[in-house]
Amino acid sequence: MVPLGLIGVVLIMLVTNTPVGFIAVHGMIARNSVVQIDQIDTRMEQTGKSWQVVIDVTAARVRPVFLTVGSIILGMLPIMRDPFWAPLAFTVIGGLVVAAALTLIFLLALYVLWFRIPPGHASVPSKLSLAEPAMTG
Repeated sequence: MVPLGLIGVVLIMLVTNTPVGFIAVHGMIARNSVVQIDQIDTRMEQTGKSWQVVIDVTAARVRPVFLTVGSIILGMLPIMRDPFWAPLAFTVIGGLVVAAALTLIFLLALYVLWFRIPPGHASVPSKLSLAEPAMTG
């Protein structure tokens, strides 16, 4: 996913006409990808291999990924007007926006294809679905 983050860097550099700054997004992109893959692997060990597991884990990761990316972008906004720091700010913002979207979409497809995950529902119900309220009457 790290090389794909360069798509966002190049796009924002072309749109804003700023020089390429220090590319500091690699660690943040790699962390999001590694955490997502680890959570998918852990859930598949518990419930079995299926597309639904990949989708559920990704749905659970949307909020943390966008909160992290959003807070970093908000931190970069004040330095966007500074001539010295603007290339860094634009590089980080462009790289993270594109990489976050690709981590949540492209990484899923790549994972399912690479590991040949079968479609359908997991073979064993997850722990969340077992916690149903008891019927009283």
